[in-house]
Amino acid sequence: MNYKLERSEKYALIDLKEVAFAEEVPTTFEELVRKLFREGYHNLIVAMNETKTLDSNGVIVLRKVNRLCINDLGILVVITKDEDFEDLLADSKIPDLTILPTLEEAVDAVFMNDLENEFGAGDDDYDDEDYDGVSETKDV
Repeated sequence: MNYKLERSEKYALIDLKEVAFAEEVPTTFEELVRKLFREGYHNLIVAMNETKTLDSNGVIVLRKVNRLCINDLGILVVITKDEDFEDLLADSKIPDLTILPTLEEAVDAVFMNDLENEFGAGDDDYDDEDYDGVSETKDV
């Protein structure tokens, strides 16, 4: 698999230099992702600007990697400007897969995901006791 890897504090960027995400490429990609997870990277940005096709194995691996990221409160972002490839990804029905056209938008998505997780982990100050005796039905 031909790629370039960049590590940042918040994410890892895999710039994939393959026309097809097929055959042995998805397996090698999955091995790389598992290594990144062991290093603590749960936010992954995958630039697939040169990629035009993917096979069923590629779909399975993307689905698996996406699930790994989500389970660890991370995000998988695929970058592509190719509308046909974007349609292929959409047709693959990978739940909650984020597809964006630029690296800048992908980085923003990572930071937004982190913010959402931070706010979601906090106390929302809701207590059942505050609403004792309150009914949502209207008396007519």
